[in-house]
Amino acid sequence: MTTEVNDHSSAHRKRDIRAPGILVWSTTEKSCLPHSSLLPRGLVSADGIPDFVVPGRCAKVANQDKFDLRRYSGRWYQTQIIDNAYQPYTRCIHSNYDYSDSDYGFKVTTAGFSPNNEYLRLQGKIYPTKDFPAAHMLIDFPTVFAAPYEVIETDYDSYSCVYSCIDWNGYKSEFVFRLPVQRTTSAPPSSRKNGVDFSSFNEVAHTAECVYRA
Repeated sequence: MTTEVNDHSSAHRKRDIRAPGILVWSTTEKSCLPHSSLLPRGLVSADGIPDFVVPGRCAKVANQDKFDLRRYSGRWYQTQIIDNAYQPYTRCIHSNYDYSDSDYGFKVTTAGFSPNNEYLRLQGKIYPTKDFPAAHMLIDFPTVFAAPYEVIETDYDSYSCVYSCIDWNGYKSEFVFRLPVQRTTSAPPSSRKNGVDFSSFNEVAHTAECVYRA
């Protein structure tokens, strides 16, 4: 069974907060990014704070210089991630970035299989804003608020490292994705100088059963 959700919102939703997680991704068919979906009820603890929200502040990261939006388009695969409560998929995760000059950003379709073996496909947008450099974008999917999407480093052809983290009132939600050049390889180690911890990665399965239709 396939479930698809389209993003019909053209409004620019902005928040005065910093954003959710770090990703390292790469490309040959390029490697994927994370994106947000519905928050499962089971992830909210008895005191009302979601399990993935922890004390701390988001890291202050440097962004890629002279970021080239057009070169960033293509297909990306997630191969290693820190568990992300916003993602409904757990395996075969991949995304397609379709850049548009007129929209000055990407239409993004992300897909994969859920723990219940349901193939899910979600559509959203990633785009720069006038307030920040081109590498500091917003990721905007239909079931969550728009959040920062900061490209720390990429060579466009083999890897990318992206940071997204939200903090407020002394707490943060931070997710990390490492995406290598191919589905079966690892991306370069992350830049610990940026204050981001990549120590808790889990493998994303990419097996013969996977289908890549994003």
